[in-house]
Amino acid sequence: MTTHQPSHPAVIVASGRSNFVHTARAAGRQPLKAEQRCQVAVQASSTPSSGCDELLGSASLSPEALPADMQVALQNGELPAGILSRYLELQSTWLGPLTQLRGFRERLLADPNFHVKVGIEVGIGICTKSSAEFGKRGELFWVELDFVLANVIMALIADFMLVWLPAPTVAFRPRDDGTKNALIRFFDSCPDNAFQRVPEGHAPYSIGQRAGAVGRNGLKLLAVGFAASLLGVGITNCLISARQVLDPSFVPLNPPQDVLKTSAAYASYMALSSNLRYQLIAGVVEQRGIERIFENNPRVTNVLSFVTRTGNTFLGSWWWIDYVRLLGFQKIAKGH
Repeated sequence: MTTHQPSHPAVIVASGRSNFVHTARAAGRQPLKAEQRCQVAVQASSTPSSGCDELLGSASLSPEALPADMQVALQNGELPAGILSRYLELQSTWLGPLTQLRGFRERLLADPNFHVKVGIEVGIGICTKSSAEFGKRGELFWVELDFVLANVIMALIADFMLVWLPAPTVAFRPRDDGTKNALIRFFDSCPDNAFQRVPEGHAPYSIGQRAGAVGRNGLKLLAVGFAASLLGVGITNCLISARQVLDPSFVPLNPPQDVLKTSAAYASYMALSSNLRYQLIAGVVEQRGIERIFENNPRVTNVLSFVTRTGNTFLGSWWWIDYVRLLGFQKIAKGH
């Protein structure tokens, strides 16, 4: 805690992992000017206090026990005590090992229930996709289980990435050393979710940075969608060919799909529709809505997240059908 004495202005100097307060004595030093005092006040409000040292001491941990990015943030005076406290709380749960993986750590620090949302999304994906496959194949479901698994695996990859990429994060990225080009520097400065709240101790995001988050995630989901569809459709087509060689009487439920055409369609759908829907759900509906209103009731927030994400899955399925019909991949039956 830094105290400000009118006759002895406080100057904050970051050294190593601790913040030291030096007092400007009247003898031999000039008092700080008005603008200097303003700069000191800004530093004091944005620089973590000795609370980090106290938290580490109470947990009997040294700074070296922290992940590398958090160590650097602590040394630079950029690690808020609230974030460190959340990290230490996670260490005492079964999620502790996951926090050693940077991607999981960044997401769990922003949302301690991130793992619940992954489970919800993957569970919904397995149930809805398996139900659709069973409804379509009927008695052939178990006979064509290899086809079912190929389709379900493709869907699960996409489902996981749709939770992972747009999830709000608390990230301590290394400072720019001047080796990156302007575009990479800009994308590095963007949040992972366009609508997420500003993390504790972080500078506010600009409108441009939030818009950049939509574009950056869109490019990532374009690649994920193309790869997932390429894998799923490719495996399915190979299985059909193998079955026809082994059993000439085998007639596939659907003719083989155009791998590149289908993959391109799925990729563009994920980059546009899925990207925006999942960003809105994670950043607006959940973080700014459900989790704020029911902040102290995790069971209610989890139930509402389940309802929201289930509805989004069905909405996405309906829009996908409309999208492929718009592209001419499926023809609408007469009378519909």
